[in-house]
Amino acid sequence: MEQTKKKKNNTFDPYAPHKIKWWGWPLLLVLIVGTVYIIMTRDNKGKKDAATEMQQGKPWAASDIQRSEGSVFGTIYHLTYQSAKPLQEGIDNALKEVDASLSPFNKESVITAINNNTSMDTNPMFVEVFTLAQEVSKETNGAFDITVAPLVNLWGFGFKNMDNVSQEKVDSLLPFVGYQKVKLVDGKIQKECPETMLDCSAIAKGYGVDAVGKYFESQGISNYMVEIGGEVRVRGFNPRGELWHVGINKPNDDPASISTDIEQVIQITQLAMATSGNYRNYYEKDGKKYAHTIDPHTGYPVQHSILSSTVLAQDCATADAYATAFMVLGMDEAKKVLKKHPELMAFFIYSDKDGEMKDWMTEGMEKLIVK
Repeated sequence: MEQTKKKKNNTFDPYAPHKIKWWGWPLLLVLIVGTVYIIMTRDNKGKKDAATEMQQGKPWAASDIQRSEGSVFGTIYHLTYQSAKPLQEGIDNALKEVDASLSPFNKESVITAINNNTSMDTNPMFVEVFTLAQEVSKETNGAFDITVAPLVNLWGFGFKNMDNVSQEKVDSLLPFVGYQKVKLVDGKIQKECPETMLDCSAIAKGYGVDAVGKYFESQGISNYMVEIGGEVRVRGFNPRGELWHVGINKPNDDPASISTDIEQVIQITQLAMATSGNYRNYYEKDGKKYAHTIDPHTGYPVQHSILSSTVLAQDCATADAYATAFMVLGMDEAKKVLKKHPELMAFFIYSDKDGEMKDWMTEGMEKLIVK
């Protein structure tokens, strides 16, 4: 039987396997490498552009540059913010609310009523500060403690006159000191002892900075700097469209803070900074210096090697509280707390065993130093 030959089908089948000519392999390799290079270059450029945007904003119009300064909480404040009009009335109201809640020098304040045992009622602002204070106290094993008021007054740094200090007087006050001795229940403060008094001065100034900053944000302002007595909160960029430059002062024996030599300058945004230092507030009696930072455990001014403690955090109240706590804890214990809280950055100026001034900082802080 005669076999018939099948005609060759030259129709192109897109689903059929195809052989690549020998010269096609190098060409394909070049195309793959080129594509990967373009993608990587574009990705790196995107990252660089994003980093540049974080470092650079738009300069403000001259008409939008608002500045304000005044006195509050026994110190001076300086504000710079971008706004088409001044907002002094709102700023004053924000600061008055803080004073009416947290100032022991204000006879009508919430904290004064609590200290006098005439009312244990609080308000939302007091609750916010009290809750944060208790959290920091727990995290620092009581190094930060707002019940230290009787001891602060005894040593002459509070809202009452200094008395002659003796071991007996210190011992008589220690039973009333301890953050565990006060609680917040249903919006009211509960004390174990009526003699317990609260002193929020180591957190209230930072909270005041935050209060003004939050007021600005409520008004749609995204570029501003608030500084009250050295405590700072910044958002966005400065009038030149750059990161905010903030100085860390050198410790010096100048209670009036007339001398303001700068130890370091950092550039930051979206952060707050607070500094605590015994060089800022002390008195001399009989040739001896008494620092204002009191150790709640001993009842005596701290004698650690740290001269100043600067802390960066998202909000100034937190930075303020931890800066004080680290002064009480000393270098070694402060470093342990910082390991547990990577969200915090710190810069310590301290005196070494030979009396030389040295500094130590966290890795995150080191990246912010202006070289």
